[in-house]
Amino acid sequence: MTKLTEKRCIPCEGNTPPLPAAEAKTLKNELRSEWAFADEGRKLVATFQFKNYYHTTAFVNAAIYIAHREDHHPDISFGYKTVSMTWWTHTANGLTENDFICAAKVDVLLNK
Repeated sequence: MTKLTEKRCIPCEGNTPPLPAAEAKTLKNELRSEWAFADEGRKLVATFQFKNYYHTTAFVNAAIYIAHREDHHPDISFGYKTVSMTWWTHTANGLTENDFICAAKVDVLLNK
């Protein structure tokens, strides 16, 4: 299997089905431990802690850049030292591989 970080998001159409739960669990195992399922498994959520506001906003801006390049956009909220991020595919009303690809690319930012 190709690493998630080496893949690109594929545009979803209105009839895109969400991933089966077993496949979503397998893909989640490739992510950092902060990621969890929410909304009955339809969303992938994480909260990250940072040293200060500068590091927090730098992370948010880098994550936004990833979202822009992949044309797949999370819900993000942040404060002084905390970022909460939610990935899900609206057209599928659940998770697709795109959500895991983007979460994996965000994880790379945290590994530096």
